[in-house]
Amino acid sequence: MYDVKLVREDFPILSREIYGKPLVYLDNGATTQKPRQVVEAMVDEYYNVNANVHRGVHFLSQQATDLHEASREAVRQFIHARSMSEIVFTRGTTESINLLAFSFGEAMVHAGDEVLVSVMEHHSNIVPWQMMCERKGAQLRVIPMSDEGELQLDALEGMLNERTRIVCCTQVSNVLGTVNPVKEVVKMAHKWGVPVLVDGAQSAPHMVVDVQDLDCDFFAFSGHKVYGPTGVGVLYGKETWLEQLPPYQGGGEMIQKVTWERTTYNQLPYKFEAGTPDYVATHGLAKALEYVSALGMENIETHEQALTRYALKRLGEIEGMQIFGKANEHDAVISFLVGNIHHLDMGTLLDHLGIAVRTGHHCAEPLMRRLGIEGTVRASFALYNTTEEVDALVEGIEQVRRMF
Repeated sequence: MYDVKLVREDFPILSREIYGKPLVYLDNGATTQKPRQVVEAMVDEYYNVNANVHRGVHFLSQQATDLHEASREAVRQFIHARSMSEIVFTRGTTESINLLAFSFGEAMVHAGDEVLVSVMEHHSNIVPWQMMCERKGAQLRVIPMSDEGELQLDALEGMLNERTRIVCCTQVSNVLGTVNPVKEVVKMAHKWGVPVLVDGAQSAPHMVVDVQDLDCDFFAFSGHKVYGPTGVGVLYGKETWLEQLPPYQGGGEMIQKVTWERTTYNQLPYKFEAGTPDYVATHGLAKALEYVSALGMENIETHEQALTRYALKRLGEIEGMQIFGKANEHDAVISFLVGNIHHLDMGTLLDHLGIAVRTGHHCAEPLMRRLGIEGTVRASFALYNTTEEVDALVEGIEQVRRMF
């Protein structure tokens, strides 16, 4: 049985009070809180194992290296990748996509080529591709969505052509909560021999991810959204693709041999990991993945889906409530506006009731323009949230609405 009360005991911050009110933390789409198991593992490594990895023959270096590479194996298992060589550590989803956009662009994109991204992408899956297209003389094309917030696969099918070089699509929208049919996207793109990048920042914390089943060519996610530390993330890439791409950065670790005449590069995945990695953070990430795996990703998904359904029902009862995103496949994110109340006013007043939500454009300005709004209030749920917290959110919104 999934016992959310026992789960909450692992997160000390959830017992805090804000302005004299119990903390109701509903900004998990931005970052999740960390269980004590993650923090304690990182503290223990700093106190007892700290040494640079891959560089030393002494005991501490060997021990730190073993922990770092065990973390890579933990990631491989978590996303069901074929090989550890396909797991590249980065600083997060943003750096993962920047790495891919640069390296893929250098090797595979030429003037007149096209890159496809969906209209619901986070800026991190738009701007790096824009920069690459400007540099290479390529064109960025946008896959549209329906008014309900569902990706239009028929439009995508008509956009794919011999000039398409890559398709980039989020698995879960950080605004609408839409769960995109990325497996179908991959199948459609592969008919043209086109690789697909899946942005998994909002999916990895909430559902089982199997990159081999999806058959995606690249997958990116961030540690801090999966109950791990900040400043660490992952780029998964099929080995056949990563072998073809040049390094993103130069320096230590990514080299095989350096002479004045030329440098040869290290084997995968180290070719893409220049410099000292945050080996303590990778250990923390591994502990976070162990934590959610022990709870069971299926159990987490069941809990969060039930919570989301309950929240949608309760929020829908509020006068003047407008919820954005009506897709059939919906994850643990709800964006809304209430009457004419500005989203910043709503968020600020909810904060004084101890309720932490997100306000603004959520790093998705093109999507906001598609919706015809400036921004929304966003409540995003995690494995430790409860129906009582949803009730507190609804009561808080009602209090703000009455004020206006």
